[in-house]
Amino acid sequence: MENVYAKRWITGIILAVVILGIIFFGSAEVLAAVITLFIIGGVWEYNNIVFGKGFFKEKIEGLIFAFIIPLTVLWGSSQIVIAVLAFCIMSVFILFLWSVKESTFDILTVAKVIFGIMYIPFLMSHFILLRKIPAGEFWILFVLVLAFAGDTAALYIGKYFGKNKLLALVSPGKTVEGTIALVIGSIAACLIYSYFFLPEVSFIHIFVLGFIGSIIGQLGDLCESAIKRNYGHKDASSLLPGHGGLLDRMDCLVFIVPFVYYYLIFVIG
Repeated sequence: MENVYAKRWITGIILAVVILGIIFFGSAEVLAAVITLFIIGGVWEYNNIVFGKGFFKEKIEGLIFAFIIPLTVLWGSSQIVIAVLAFCIMSVFILFLWSVKESTFDILTVAKVIFGIMYIPFLMSHFILLRKIPAGEFWILFVLVLAFAGDTAALYIGKYFGKNKLLALVSPGKTVEGTIALVIGSIAACLIYSYFFLPEVSFIHIFVLGFIGSIIGQLGDLCESAIKRNYGHKDASSLLPGHGGLLDRMDCLVFIVPFVYYYLIFVIG
């Protein structure tokens, strides 16, 4: 067990150094390229979970749109993004009609592809939108602090003090005590971070972002766990030692980053 935690920390530190370098020294295009790679990797893992073997056409569709959507978000207007999403949905359905066979007639394959497109490429592309706003680099780091500070607090408090299961059928390892620690850890980390890097943002806004964001992130984690649980997977893959797959690291982020982005746009302004 201790070896697993050691691998987790080593992998996390390496990723943190690389990501920090990209956020603060790379251009918006470089960040978008990295986000696109994460998205493609996440869709690859999602495809393997929900489709298993075979379904080559459906998997390729998901990967193609995993490439197109973040690039559209980077260079296109909001209207173009909506148009591309509409095109994606229509294309998946039309391609299903042209490839349908009696032995493989399952309309659920369409739903799986469309859900994967909206769940990973669309939601994760909000990192690119966040990078475009003033002080976007600091807000991206804020999202990461919010997510991973709470996750770390939940991991250790849950391990040593967790007794009451949060949602055992979906994620047996999560506890109520760990979730409380997650919320407190996220709020504390956000307040400390904002004091040094976002001093112009009021305390109440940071508190709300930390409180609601931590809960939304936990729900994102549980939603990804529900997908894996439904298909009998413990981890999305074994790509990241001590962490599982890319999707296992992105699970809370896909919910947190849209929340933070739209809170900044519609509430803080």
